[in-house]
Amino acid sequence: MSGLYLLVVVGIWAGLTSLFIKGWRRWRAQSGERRRVDALCLVIALLWLGASFWYGGGRKIYYDTLVNRMCREDGGVKVYETVKLPANRFEKGGMVNFYRPTQNENALGPEYEFKYEITYYRQGNPDMFRMHTQIIRRADGKLLGESVFYKRGGGDLPGPWHGSSYMCPELSVANDVLRQVFIRE
Repeated sequence: MSGLYLLVVVGIWAGLTSLFIKGWRRWRAQSGERRRVDALCLVIALLWLGASFWYGGGRKIYYDTLVNRMCREDGGVKVYETVKLPANRFEKGGMVNFYRPTQNENALGPEYEFKYEITYYRQGNPDMFRMHTQIIRRADGKLLGESVFYKRGGGDLPGPWHGSSYMCPELSVANDVLRQVFIRE
């Protein structure tokens, strides 16, 4: 189904391009100022091709490059202090068993504060944001670790499919801050 939709979009684009070329030829034949007509049509053609590239995939390339650049500056996990906990405070997969993501800042219980902030750089299609997560010990207010990741979502041709996304670092790395701050005794 999505292949058929993509063929229709490409067919519409090709049809509009063909109409533009036919109009240019007719206008050129009827006009006495061929150089001006050619120059104007060249500008219009470059705008058409540029807009087609931008809308067809250039936006994704631009925002993916922006995500990579920003991620190089401060993306990833930083651990400032590890906390050793007994084995009974961990699940089988190595995640702490007291993490409750629906509790917002109290997601790590009364001992630790879990802060996260989402900053949108662009909302719409595509959207781009930065997510900054911090783990703070409540007793002394010390920052134990933090993670930062950037994500682009959408920017694809419209259609019945789910939009693509790109993030840096991978979400599993960004979520790894809990596993790196809290370790087994």
